[in-house]
Amino acid sequence: MESLLDITIREYRRTFGGEPDLVASAPGRVNLIGEHTDYNEGFVLPAAVNKRIYAAASRRDDAKICIHSVDYGVTIQTSIEDLKSREQEFWANYPKGFFFVLARTGHNLRGMNLCLKGDVPQSAGLSSSAALEVATAFAAKELFHLKVDPLSLAKLCQSAENEVVGVSCGIMDQFTAVHGKKGYVLLLDCRSLEFQYVEFPGGVSLVVCDTGVKRKLASSEYNKRREECQLGVKELSFVLPGIRALRDVKLSAFLEHENLLDLTLRKRCRHVIDENRRVLEAVADLRRNDLGDFGKLMYQSHLSLKNNYEVSCAELDSVVDIAAATEGVFGARMTGAGFGGSALCLVAQESVEKLKSNLQDCYPRLTGCKPEVYVCEIDDGAKIEWQKAARTHLTDN
Repeated sequence: MESLLDITIREYRRTFGGEPDLVASAPGRVNLIGEHTDYNEGFVLPAAVNKRIYAAASRRDDAKICIHSVDYGVTIQTSIEDLKSREQEFWANYPKGFFFVLARTGHNLRGMNLCLKGDVPQSAGLSSSAALEVATAFAAKELFHLKVDPLSLAKLCQSAENEVVGVSCGIMDQFTAVHGKKGYVLLLDCRSLEFQYVEFPGGVSLVVCDTGVKRKLASSEYNKRREECQLGVKELSFVLPGIRALRDVKLSAFLEHENLLDLTLRKRCRHVIDENRRVLEAVADLRRNDLGDFGKLMYQSHLSLKNNYEVSCAELDSVVDIAAATEGVFGARMTGAGFGGSALCLVAQESVEKLKSNLQDCYPRLTGCKPEVYVCEIDDGAKIEWQKAARTHLTDN
C-alpha cells in the first residue's frame, strides 16, 4: 500500500510539476484527561498519535503562496500581502493563518508551494487543525531557515488559530503536535508551559471512536465556555484577590464562595477546578501503573463534561456507556472540545477487538450513526520526513 508520504510527493509533482524541496509532518492528538483546562492555565495530559498530516513544500521565486489539498482536491493561490481568512477556503485558513502571524512577527516570508495530505479525521476531536498548522510551520521553518524554537513555533500556530481562524483555543494541541514523543504522554502545565514526559504503560491501547457528529468550533459554544470561565474568575476575584485563572482557585475556597455565582458559572468553574485535580491524580496513577484508578478518573471527567461543562452529546455518552459495559475497558471519556467529535477508551490489548465489535454493533442501534473506530499508537511530534538532496539553502532569517 502506498504510504501517505509517497502519496503527498506524487500529488505535489502532479500539481506543481517537479519535486518538493522537503516534506514535513505533524500528528493529531488525543487528550487522556484534562479537558477545557488549557485556556484556564491548568493541567492537561495529551499524547501525539499515529494519525498525521503531511506537507510537501518548495520555495517560489515570487510572492505567491499556492496551497493544494489532496483530500479536498482544491488548489488555492494567494500572496504574502493577502492572507485573509475566507469562509469558503476554511481548510486553507489554517496554513494561511500561520503565514499571516509569521509575517506579522517580522520573519522574512517568501513565496512557496504547499501540498497537503493526511489521515487525521476532521472535526473528530483529534485536532486536525493543529496538525495542519504545525506541519505547515515545520515545512516553512526548514524551507526558509527560520530561527524559531519549538515552543515559539507552537505559540505562532496557536495565534494563527486564535486570530485568523477565530477559535480561542489554548496551546495544548499545538504544543502536543510539536513536542509529542513515541510511547509517552505529556503532563503540561499550561501556565508555565513546563512539561514532563510520562511513560505510557504497556499492554493497553487507546481506542478512539469518532461519533460522526461534526462541529465547527468557531461557531459553536466553545468560545462561550471560555468567556464563562473568565467571568467566573472576575466574580470570584472580589473575594479571592490575586487569582487570575481558575487554576488559582482551590476547591475549598470555591465551595465557600460558590453562592456568588449563578448556577451556570458555578457548574463551569466546578468542572475546571475538579479537572485540574483529576489530571494530577491521573499522572500519579500512571506512574504506579494503576489503570483501574486512572480509568475511574476518565469516567468522572466525562460526567463532569456532560453535566457541569455541558459539552457532551448523546452520541458521545453512548460511546462511553458501551465502553463501560465492555470487559477489559479501564475508562472512557469524550476527548477534544466536545459538541460531537470522538470519545477515547483506555483498553487492555486483548479486549480491543471486543470493544470494536460492541461499538460497531451497539452504537448504530442507539444513535442511527455508523462509528469510525481507530486504534491509536502514541507517536512522535512534528518532523521532517523527506528532503531533496543537495538543496541550496537560503540565508538565515
